[in-house]
Amino acid sequence: MTLWLSAGLLFTFAAIALILYKWWDIKCIGVTPVRTFTFIAILFTSGLDVGLIMFPLTEFGGYGDLSASPEYGFANPLAIEFGFWAFLIWGFYFLTCFYFAIIEPRVQFFEIPLVKVVNNVVIIGTCAFTAYLLLVNLPWYLPQLGDGESVVPAFYFIVFAAIGLAVYSSSKIKYVRILSLGSSLLFIALICGMWFRAFVLGAGSPADFLGTAGMLGEYFANIHQFVLPINDYHEFYLFWWFAWSIMIGQFTARFVSGIRTWQLLIAMLVVPSIAIGVWFSVLYHYHAEGLQIAAFTNLAMITVGVLMVVNSLDSLIRLYTDNLNMTARRLGRANYVVFNFLAMVGLTMLFQLDFLRIQWVGALVIALYFACFAYILAKKRADVMAIEASPKENILDFRKIELAS
Repeated sequence: MTLWLSAGLLFTFAAIALILYKWWDIKCIGVTPVRTFTFIAILFTSGLDVGLIMFPLTEFGGYGDLSASPEYGFANPLAIEFGFWAFLIWGFYFLTCFYFAIIEPRVQFFEIPLVKVVNNVVIIGTCAFTAYLLLVNLPWYLPQLGDGESVVPAFYFIVFAAIGLAVYSSSKIKYVRILSLGSSLLFIALICGMWFRAFVLGAGSPADFLGTAGMLGEYFANIHQFVLPINDYHEFYLFWWFAWSIMIGQFTARFVSGIRTWQLLIAMLVVPSIAIGVWFSVLYHYHAEGLQIAAFTNLAMITVGVLMVVNSLDSLIRLYTDNLNMTARRLGRANYVVFNFLAMVGLTMLFQLDFLRIQWVGALVIALYFACFAYILAKKRADVMAIEASPKENILDFRKIELAS
């Protein structure tokens, strides 16, 4: 699995380099373009889940325990956490977003029946894993509802409610946009609130925050360490990112609104990484100083985390139901909601039983990467090399939108 993952990583970074070399300055236009801020909000909230909120405080200590994990010794725990979540690995999303906006309309690889089936299996499986992660991490964040270790009925209720809300939200694209913008603003508010408590009301100062954030520099000084797997746990993260990559690219590509390739790279690597870097810096200060998370703050973190799960799920449910032509319009909203709710709950329970693993899904996605590349070389190489702009129909629709506005 390590060799397969490493091959997938090297191929991904080589493909990104090729895109930047050949199509650096073309305008990227999707089928449903939105304002750039809305695009970034959809990307950020669809491309992340509850792990961003819940994992760091549980992981900093492990990254700092060099006696147990000496392989982390090249950088501080904050830089390691950032490397697992930010910057370089968002290149996966850039690659797939560009592919689905610019290349796939000419190639139609994902319209091949077998590929379509595999792609939707990946999407559905990853949806269920997202809900599973929320379920298994709730005991740590809400110990007052249980013993802090076991999953109790209240946690199932929270997760099933999140799935139900996500399914309903996915029935209309406007709900997806509203939730993306709303949860992005709530996340910013959460960061500001925790920052103010730590660096203004608490013993810390703004200078302390800058000092903590400066620790992220060790990530960029050692960025080459993150190109290939560091250990088994890093492999888990990388397979997880691969599992998400095709479907997030497929979903976000439809919203790209005329920004150029290099601007898309900045929007997908730099902007989300700034938000993640600030958030992790605040959390690391709480960890390093042993600050207690107030009950209200803990509730706010849970709320934002659940909303991120809803955002992720509604985007992915919308994607696979569109792909399979199982839309709310075709099935009727009631049937649509019931069917998808039961499917997501059932698959979440399979992850709970350890019947499914996200590493298998990620490995399958890498196979899709290689198969797509081989298909292009065999049948569509000339078509791809001749690309000089976004699909004509997207350009025409975009111009109509510009004129109307």
